[in-house]
Amino acid sequence: MLTPRRLSAVVAATAAASLALTAGSAAARPLLARHQHNRPAAVFVQTDNTAGNAIAVYDRSADGTLSAAGTYPTGGYGGVLAGSVVDHLASQNSLVYDRYKAELFAVNAGSDTVSALAVDGDHLRLRQVIGSGGSFPVSIAVHGDLVYVLDALDGGTIQGYRLRGGSLAPIPGSSRSLGLDPDATPQYTTTPGDVAFTPDGRALIVTTKANTNAIDVFAVDSSGLPSPEPVVNSEPGDVPFAVAFERGDQVAVAEAGPNAVATFELQGNGTLQPLDSVATGGAATCWLVADGPVLFAGNAASATESSVLDSPSGDLQLAATTDTDAGTVDATTSSHGRYLYVQAGAAGIVDEFRVGPAGALAEIGSVTVPNAVGGEGIASS
Repeated sequence: MLTPRRLSAVVAATAAASLALTAGSAAARPLLARHQHNRPAAVFVQTDNTAGNAIAVYDRSADGTLSAAGTYPTGGYGGVLAGSVVDHLASQNSLVYDRYKAELFAVNAGSDTVSALAVDGDHLRLRQVIGSGGSFPVSIAVHGDLVYVLDALDGGTIQGYRLRGGSLAPIPGSSRSLGLDPDATPQYTTTPGDVAFTPDGRALIVTTKANTNAIDVFAVDSSGLPSPEPVVNSEPGDVPFAVAFERGDQVAVAEAGPNAVATFELQGNGTLQPLDSVATGGAATCWLVADGPVLFAGNAASATESSVLDSPSGDLQLAATTDTDAGTVDATTSSHGRYLYVQAGAAGIVDEFRVGPAGALAEIGSVTVPNAVGGEGIASS
């Protein structure tokens, strides 16, 4: 926890970074800005509807507000984990946008498939629907031409693919079982929550939530294959849910058990060295997105979004807590960091916020996504 000396270090270390965040962190994103030149900025929202999953696309205006631009079927079905209310997938990264390849990847949990869609501004084109390699896909990780899918049921599985010409091809020998208890209940708290590549692509991180309370780390070799077994980092009672990265060897985790955000240093042997932890002040802290020096944590049961400052050394400070619509779940930031979009699953709403200094949030509007009650998955271009 933060001592007065460490708290002063956090404030000092994040002051200059907060100024960069307010300016949209433009200096940190020049390549991305060039890549996105002349493309309409958009936000993509997954409905996870069991009658037919779809992606609703919204244009982002200069002031950050959203306007509907179209809805595109994924070619699969949404799914609902037993016990879930506003978070039917109970996961993060169920919809992932690769900004450099202009590709969108979506899970179809109800049909055990994954969809790949080409993105042209605010228009989508369905390229492929492929089996997820397991049962009930909930999360996707992308690095270069590697794509890994996390399946939540039957003990949990990860399956690897290579992206070629907009299509996914399974990588032989890449499937790994997580070995979780397949009969643990309720499903929404005892299934894995997130799969994510480290920024350098050399490891895959998987959270298991209350089913072992662990963060599994798979080393990834040069051929794209994960290690036969993960390094298991046990967190008794912490219910690790979502992962975010601000720098290469520092991992931030949303912990639903203590309702906190924690930071760790990833060691070369796959172990995680604890750095700091801070309570969010909310309930059911599950989702986490990083932007500059700020971590935004979604608190589903209290309908709030917490802004947490993270220093280069991993020290944390709760900076603000902001109300959202009911059922706060996943979130995404705009590419330049000026806006945050938060899914509120109780009524299928996306709340729009302007990001200010130190992660302060000012609501600027909201949209209701058709057929998206309990939906999860949001991304932005």
